[in-house]
Amino acid sequence: MLINWLYGRITLLRGTRSLAYLVDMSRLLRSGRLVFHPARRINQRFLRTSTMIKPMEKIRLSKLMSEQGLCSRREADRYIELGWVFVDGEQITELGSKIYPSQQIKLNRAAQVQQTQLATILLNKPVGYVSGQPEPGYRPAIVLIKPENQFVRDVAAKRFHPSHLKKLAPAGRLDIDSQGLLVLTQDGRIAKQLIGENSAIEKEYLVRVEGTLPREKLALLNHGLSLDGQALKPAQVSWQNQDQLRFILREGKKRQIRRMCELVNLKVTGLKRVRIGKVKLGDLPEGHWRYLEESERF
Repeated sequence: MLINWLYGRITLLRGTRSLAYLVDMSRLLRSGRLVFHPARRINQRFLRTSTMIKPMEKIRLSKLMSEQGLCSRREADRYIELGWVFVDGEQITELGSKIYPSQQIKLNRAAQVQQTQLATILLNKPVGYVSGQPEPGYRPAIVLIKPENQFVRDVAAKRFHPSHLKKLAPAGRLDIDSQGLLVLTQDGRIAKQLIGENSAIEKEYLVRVEGTLPREKLALLNHGLSLDGQALKPAQVSWQNQDQLRFILREGKKRQIRRMCELVNLKVTGLKRVRIGKVKLGDLPEGHWRYLEESERF
């Protein structure tokens, strides 16, 4: 878009130097820095309009690594300290370093190997377990991650080790009175992909309901409802059978489906998550878990 803007503004220049100016600015754009040559005489009208263009600012390296999905910010800081991060081929070891967004970031082999060793677990959470921090009288879902509950047909190369429980955290919520697919991970990249503020990963649910649902109310479930004063993103809601709806959402507000159903006078009697992105619950038994396979992607 910026290149197109420059081409439009180049018509404001006079004389035979117009092409030279464009070449200079294109080169500076590619390098990640946009400045104007102080020795050049520039048409005054162009000079006024050029104030719309600001130099590209440097960004904290760890923040940029997280935004690019290389790792979490905490992991980025550790990789930098270990000397595992290279920017345009130069090793970076100083925490707080800033770079231009156009610069190339690479992790060395040691970081890549460590990332493959991080565990991501798929659990078929039963009703009665909380997905996150334990609540009084209830158990956290993580207590189900033990060898005797591993799916007998788990084909992943990993084998259970107690270290896989260290810093294992749920990537998303599943209410205490809901069941189905819950992802727990040590990998900051996967957590960001599933629950980051810009995440658009689909989540699919089968929802058993009581009550009547006219067409206009079904249309509202698809688009037109608001929660907490905010309009909900469009959803895909359709009948699965006589008493069960299929919901496909791209957001995850607290108890969202139950509250949506309340707004159209439906009572939810059962809720099961059966898919997150491209990963399905499949035939994973309730209360059992398996590792995410290396070939699987959300």
